[in-house]
Amino acid sequence: MNVFQCPNCSNTVYFENTSCENCDSTLGYSIDDDDFRVPEDNDLKFCKNYIYNNCNWLIDINDENDFCTACQLNRVIPNKRDFDDFNKCEQLEFAKHRLIYQLYKLKLPLVAKNLNNKGIAFDFLSENNKENKLTGHANGVVTIILSEADAVHRAQLKKEMNEPYRTLLGHFRHEIGHYYWMLFFEKEHLQSFRKLFGDERKDYGKSLEAHYKNGPQKDWNLNFISNYASSHPWEDWAETWAHYLHIIDTLETASSLGISFANSKTILSKDCVSNFDDPYKIKDFRKIFNASITLTSAANSLNRAMGLPDIYPFVIPEPVYYKLEFIHNLLFNNSWNLK
Repeated sequence: MNVFQCPNCSNTVYFENTSCENCDSTLGYSIDDDDFRVPEDNDLKFCKNYIYNNCNWLIDINDENDFCTACQLNRVIPNKRDFDDFNKCEQLEFAKHRLIYQLYKLKLPLVAKNLNNKGIAFDFLSENNKENKLTGHANGVVTIILSEADAVHRAQLKKEMNEPYRTLLGHFRHEIGHYYWMLFFEKEHLQSFRKLFGDERKDYGKSLEAHYKNGPQKDWNLNFISNYASSHPWEDWAETWAHYLHIIDTLETASSLGISFANSKTILSKDCVSNFDDPYKIKDFRKIFNASITLTSAANSLNRAMGLPDIYPFVIPEPVYYKLEFIHNLLFNNSWNLK
């Protein structure tokens, strides 16, 4: 994620800001410019959801659609009169907007499902929804249960499921991975996928049932990024996809901030890098990977200095490296045929 500057005074502006804390200019994010703008100076207007404090994106002042690229993808959201659920929705929107920002930078298709049956829709539902849906993906619809926005509830689930990491943004990145699998591998690339991830024709329901009943595969950590990834090739893909997005976003942040280890007295990793380039422009995944190892080693050390858990509590074995590289090459080379 880039760190931005106020167009009026050059003060630092963060992704969710709606005004400059230095000069008090009203600001919004323009996805077309990948920058913050003063709306009235640029013939822009805020997305309709701005009034609910859960969107700061801008659209053309003459746009007939009142919603931004991210909010157009919403299908079901809480009733605004349900104060508690609507507040939780705000947290979901912040995470979702960060996801859409990244998908846009990766030049991935972002079409609303009400415009194209192969498009995306987001449903934000309460735990007591009538259809008893859980957080997940089905045919382009990403469902997130609102209770995931409750940090205490999320921490309890993290402990119960013995997970090293559980965040809203992680949920979004994982579930959207299922959606893009559906597009990427409808016809093409399946053989390459199966060589790395396994045969997705394996019964999905039975695989998950076995995972929850018997636990992960033996020695899962030698071949998978998480124990859940070992449950089925689709989950392996979605977990690995989410980690690819983690890696790219953290490296873009480091690049934007100009973080450098050029004068470091410590070698943070075997292939330590000193500077961080924009990962969206790097073709060689090995360079991205080496930079990520350096960055996460430093970030983990900073967290430990504050008595906090590692920001990235994962070890990437060689088979996972090749899965990540596969995803990178697929995206970087635009090697898909989406219609």
